[in-house]
Amino acid sequence: SWYFFLGRQEESSLRRVQLIQRGLEAIRPPIDNNRPEMAQYGSPSYWDERYTKEGENTFDWYQRYSGVKEILQQFVKPIHDILVVGCGNSKLSDDMYQDGYHSIMNIDISPVVVKQMNKKFGCKPGQEYRTMDVRQLTFPDCTFDVAIDKGTMDALLCGDGSTQNVAMMCSEISRVLRPGGTFVMISYGQPDHRVPYLELPEYNWRVRYHTVAKTGVRSFLDDSDSDAGSNVHYLYACTKPSFDGA
Repeated sequence: SWYFFLGRQEESSLRRVQLIQRGLEAIRPPIDNNRPEMAQYGSPSYWDERYTKEGENTFDWYQRYSGVKEILQQFVKPIHDILVVGCGNSKLSDDMYQDGYHSIMNIDISPVVVKQMNKKFGCKPGQEYRTMDVRQLTFPDCTFDVAIDKGTMDALLCGDGSTQNVAMMCSEISRVLRPGGTFVMISYGQPDHRVPYLELPEYNWRVRYHTVAKTGVRSFLDDSDSDAGSNVHYLYACTKPSFDGA
């Protein structure tokens, strides 16, 4: 029956995540015990409280759009359907919208910030903000041409259950990307600490990375581990195979 099929499909997906999790446990980066708040980065209540305190201000972790625009243009085109995960109160999507990208779906786990961003920018045709967990996306398979993350994976890696959470995130992003689509991830993490999470046979992504000089835009995550000494951020481009395997 159809219900039996869905049950088997969910069981298969869970088994795949568990296998990925076991393979990644050995490379999990250390958590800075001097920053206990970092363990709460996977909690919706933490972000609700934080965004309530910050009010309707905007803030961009790591890089503004102007800092990554040139590299993004290699992978993102104005005709693309774009998913921005963990959008927070960043102006990235609105800056992209003003630059000609008019099909942008933004999601965040915090309903507080989603309400704030909808009030600010959600009235523009083709720009939408929804409350959603990147580990359990509700979009159908093959919905987007591009998915963009700026700090969400890094935040998950700081919290409890980080390995499984990142595996679930990547699995869901891979599912909703169209063949030939690209997952763009902006991070403070050096390749040795990030590529093992991305370059897995379960996704079969072609993984490339670029470096971007750090600007005055910083966050707690910039100082959270041994990568803090670097003077660059990293932009990882993970391209899903096309139907023809290219």
